[in-house]
Amino acid sequence: MNTTEKDLSYFKLRLQELLYTSFPELAGNMAFINQRSENAAYVYQEAFRCGNSIDRCNEIADQILFEDLYFSRFDTLFKVVCEEFDHLMADQDLRPFALKMFPVCESVFTGYELTDDFVYTTEFDLLYTELTGTIQIFIEDHGLQ
Repeated sequence: MNTTEKDLSYFKLRLQELLYTSFPELAGNMAFINQRSENAAYVYQEAFRCGNSIDRCNEIADQILFEDLYFSRFDTLFKVVCEEFDHLMADQDLRPFALKMFPVCESVFTGYELTDDFVYTTEFDLLYTELTGTIQIFIEDHGLQ
C-alpha cells in the first residue's frame, strides 16, 4: 500500500467513526465519505510537501475532513434521551431509542440555524426543550416500542 492509500484509509476510518457515532444520517453516504477522505489526504500531503509539521498537517486535513460536522443533531438528541428519559429504559436501549426518534424529531431541528457553535447559544436550550416535548408526546402516543 503506498502512502496515498495509507493516508486515505486513515482519513476514511476517522470520518466513518465520527459519522457512525454522531451523524448516522451520513454514515452510509459512501460518496460523501470517499470525497472528504480523498480531499483530506490530498491536503495533508500538500501541507507536508510545503514543509509543515505533522501536527500542522493533521490540523489542516481535519479542517477539510470534519468541515460542518461539529454540531451534531443526533448527539443533541441522544443527550436529551440520556438525560430526560434514561429512567424509562436500560442503558443499552438509549442509543437505539435515540436512533428511532431521530426521524421523528427531524422537523424540530429545521426551526433552528444549526452552526458549529449552536450549543453555546440561548436557542440551544429552546431546542433541548422542544426535543424533550416531542419525545414525550411520542412516548405518550406510541409507548417505547
